[in-house]
Amino acid sequence: MWYYLFKYIFMGPALRLMGRPRIEGLENIPKDGAALIASNHMAVVDSFYLPLMVPRRIFFLAKSEYFTEKGLKGRFKKWFFSTSGQIPIDRSGASAAADALLAGKKVLEDGRLLCLYPEGTRSPDGRLYKGKTGLARIALETGTPVIPIAMVGTDRINPPGTVLPRPTRIVVRVGEPLDFSRYEGMAGNRFIERAVTDEIMYALMRLGGQQYVDVYAASLKNADGGAKTAAPTAPAAKPGDAA
Repeated sequence: MWYYLFKYIFMGPALRLMGRPRIEGLENIPKDGAALIASNHMAVVDSFYLPLMVPRRIFFLAKSEYFTEKGLKGRFKKWFFSTSGQIPIDRSGASAAADALLAGKKVLEDGRLLCLYPEGTRSPDGRLYKGKTGLARIALETGTPVIPIAMVGTDRINPPGTVLPRPTRIVVRVGEPLDFSRYEGMAGNRFIERAVTDEIMYALMRLGGQQYVDVYAASLKNADGGAKTAAPTAPAAKPGDAA
């Protein structure tokens, strides 16, 4: 209930006023059944405008720190992120990647929409960065189609390091589903997972018109002293998997 109250009453009208959003290719999102969304990640508000423009509820994987902060503020954050479709993932342990993959697969098994940001963190400069392979692993293990979505303009309404929004025009571009059934039974092969990930990133580049950079955004941020942000990465393949 709270998800739709935020979407249509508490936050949605203000978001529409600030971003004047429109969506292109909505017909590419199935009206029911499981689907895996791969989106570029330009700003924090990506996770607000994408659910706003898609009629179906979308679930995201989020770092567990959003749910464990102390005090009144922490309890509010936990409630807000829970009601808005965020699923907490503990990224501190050795099994963090496997736990994230299991959580994502559970969402899809329930016939829902799951959105992942394959770059693993927000773009530091508006360019599109190398994708991590966790999304590919989920797609291959579940046989779920991948729907590429490019968020355009969110970096202008919510540039990194800013607090107050800047009114602009947001466009959500939904591409045609990508079918990877030709790789059935090949999950765990790191070369196949990299090929699938690169195909997804190419589709995002075509949709959003971003310049592609073949390095991980998190590596660039760490080198510059930025905040470290991670996303599901496929567990290392066992010896012989990549034959």
